[in-house]
Amino acid sequence: MKVLLINGSPNEKGCTYTALSEAASVLEAEGIETEIFQIGKKPVRGCIGCGGCVKNNHRCIFDDDAVNRAIDKAEEADAYIIGSPVYFASANGALIALLDRMFYAGKCFAYKPAAAVVSARRAGTTASIDEINKYFSIRNMPIVSSKYWTMVHGNTPDEVRQDLEGMQIMRTLGRNMAWMLKCIEAGKKAGIMYPEAEVPVKTNFIR
Repeated sequence: MKVLLINGSPNEKGCTYTALSEAASVLEAEGIETEIFQIGKKPVRGCIGCGGCVKNNHRCIFDDDAVNRAIDKAEEADAYIIGSPVYFASANGALIALLDRMFYAGKCFAYKPAAAVVSARRAGTTASIDEINKYFSIRNMPIVSSKYWTMVHGNTPDEVRQDLEGMQIMRTLGRNMAWMLKCIEAGKKAGIMYPEAEVPVKTNFIR
């Protein structure tokens, strides 16, 4: 089993990375493989809604940034933790651009557990968690929780490590995700299949 952790910060070893690493350490201790994917500092295009990914093997037609690499990684993973810094009471814009295209193009997310992790100096964390969780809740993905909202506080990695409650929240998240993955694996071995999907129905409000 493998968990893909996406660091939505341009800073490779910053506060968001510190939080993700704490969760990853527990997952590894539980026998779950982890990988932290850095979106980096290069620009990430926004989705233009062209639908070209449907004809492009569920890959975005723009192949000059991190999105298709992230989809490749996502296909190999059994669960996800998406991390973001909070700048203006919301998730990082580059991360949202990546998630818009990744979730629009990719078809590998259903029934895989996921969680949002955010890092802030002070405020805007709960709004950012809600923002990221919406990607999971539109793709039939179980959302993994912790003992408190999955956030850390601090202006530097050292300050984040001083947020003892935040670090405990990350460790609890790691344990909860490992538990859920093991339960899903046990269910599969017991013959419990994924829920049967209905034929999609769409209601347009303006006709």
